[in-house]
This record gives sequence, C-alpha cells and structure tokens, in this order.
Amino acid sequence: MSDVYDKIGALDLTSHLIRKDWLFASIDMHTCGEPLRVILSGVAMLQGHSVLARRHELSSNYDQMRKLLMFEPRGHRDMYGCILVEPDSPDADFGIIFIHNEGYSTMCGHAIIAITKLAAELGWKELVDNRLTLKIDTPCGLIISKIDLLSTSDFAIEFEGVPSFVLLADQSINLPGYRPIVYDIAYGGAFYAYVDADRLGLNLSPENMTQIVQLGRLLKREIIAGTGSSITHPKERELSFLYGVIFSSESTADNCDFINVCVFADGEVDRSPTGSGVCGLLALLRHKRKIGIQQELVVESIIHTKFMGSISSEMKYEGLNAVVPLVAGNAFITGQHYFYLDPADAMKEGFLIG
Repeated sequence: MSDVYDKIGALDLTSHLIRKDWLFASIDMHTCGEPLRVILSGVAMLQGHSVLARRHELSSNYDQMRKLLMFEPRGHRDMYGCILVEPDSPDADFGIIFIHNEGYSTMCGHAIIAITKLAAELGWKELVDNRLTLKIDTPCGLIISKIDLLSTSDFAIEFEGVPSFVLLADQSINLPGYRPIVYDIAYGGAFYAYVDADRLGLNLSPENMTQIVQLGRLLKREIIAGTGSSITHPKERELSFLYGVIFSSESTADNCDFINVCVFADGEVDRSPTGSGVCGLLALLRHKRKIGIQQELVVESIIHTKFMGSISSEMKYEGLNAVVPLVAGNAFITGQHYFYLDPADAMKEGFLIG
C-alpha cells in the first residue's frame, strides 16, 4: 500500500491548507433545482443597525467576498447565496442577506425555503411535534416560515411573504422584432415585470434558454429606461428597483396552473418557480380577479419543479390594495464546503464569462 495514498485518505484540509487570507465555510443546497450557498463563517462582522444597513455595509466595504463566493472558479453565473446576520427585531431568529452575480436582493423565497430546511436539519431551534417555525428578518421585512419534518411532500416548507401588490398594470413597450409587449409590475418582496409568454409565442423550455435570457435582459433594460422612476416602494427607497422579468405561461406540461421563468440580476435564470415572484403573481392574479382567497395555485419552473401558492388574506398596505401570500416548496442539502483564498492567487475576486 502506498504511504502517499494513505496520507491522502487521512488528510485534514483545515490544518494543512494554511496559505490563506480568508476561510469561508458553507453548506450548499437547492430548492427545486435553484442553488443556495449558505455562508456560515468567514464574513466580516457587520455593524449596521438593520438588515438593510448591513447589506449596504457589505456591498460598500466587502463586496469582494460576494464575488469570490458567487463567481467562477468557486461559483458560476447562476450561483445564489445568503449570509446570516443579527436580526432587526427581538423576536426574530436571525437576519439574512441575499447575494448573486450582480449584487444583493431584497427577498428570495427559494432561499427562505432552503434555510428553513437547514435550520431544522441542524437543530438551530427546538422542534415542536416535528415542526419548526422561524421568524427571519430580510431586507424587505419579516418572513415567517414553517416546516413539517415528517412530510415528504413537494410542499413541506411554507413561508408567509410580505404584503404583495400591483404597482403598474397593462403597460406596453415596443421592442424591435416584436409586437407591442404588455407587462405588469408587481411586488412580492422585490419588483418584477410580468409578461405573458403565451401572447408572445415564447416557449418556456430549457432548450429556449438563450432567447429567454436575451429577451429578459432587453426587457428589463428598456422598462427601467422607460418607467424606472415609477418603480418606487411606498416605504423604503432601497427596495425601489426592478429586480427581474418573469415570463408566465398557462401552457404547462404537468397540469399545473402556470409556468414561471424569472430572468433576474445580470441574466440569471431561476431554476425554481421563484418564491417572491410567485408572491407577486398572486397579487397580480388577485388584482385581475383571476384567483380567490385561499385558492391554491401550483406554479412550475423551467425544469418542471413546483411551488404552491395561495392568498391567506387581503389588506391595505400604505394605501395600496395588497395580499398576504403563502408559498410552499421543498429543499435539499447538496454539499459542505470550505473556500480558501491563496494570497498568491491573481483571481482574488473570481470572474464571469459572458
């Protein structure tokens, strides 16, 4: 037996890899196929008084951490992550900051679903009858999530989103090569432009990914140029921006109600049906009187994974008609990682191609 081979099998990387400036520990997960890298250690202590303030501090002073963990060679263009921080409110369990290829999100439903599964698996909070409830402070507000650990359902984890509403309805934009494209702007923790893919004749399949991304990027850019100043959150300036474009179709392969394909950040495509996007969709469908209170809606993704959504109640939010959305799905752990930065590495912040 080779002595070298024996040493390889017994190697403790954490004690041998000492040429490093940073050491990050993460657990990787997926929710309906959409990745989530949960950063558990290695991030600088943030001093902001709120999750939004800590997010601003992270982006202003430590953005190289986001790039290192999201970009190649440790990540990829469609990687998504989160960083856990101190909560804002005394009754919340923790706060969370969402990161991706372009920067920072205000809400992420697939991340909420995944972190709820992780909290239950790792025993972060005591279970009651094999159930766990979390209160999570996000940049857009408090999110309450629940998991039934005995359930094997696709919808074993549920979260209650922030008040969701329609900001602009039945808007139109002209793009070269297309008839006028009608879109709506709705908020479900982030602002999305919703476009009827069936009306466009756009096939929401993985084989059509390139066209979906190109059109999503173009629409986002042109909508921001045309109506960006109108996309304002009624309470918080830092939430006032268009995060992505969601193409929706009622032509589903698995007898679901809709397909949602979200192009967000810098051309990322969500592999899940998009949790905050489903929240906005529920508000939009209620606005158009196409869904009832507590009526369940199954939405699938570009890879046919599923979320279930419903409206628990209606409310007034800063003078706007809003709904309280519920979204359910499931998530799974895929790996555990230690990431290092060698001081001699010229690619200290990673890179993206395309």
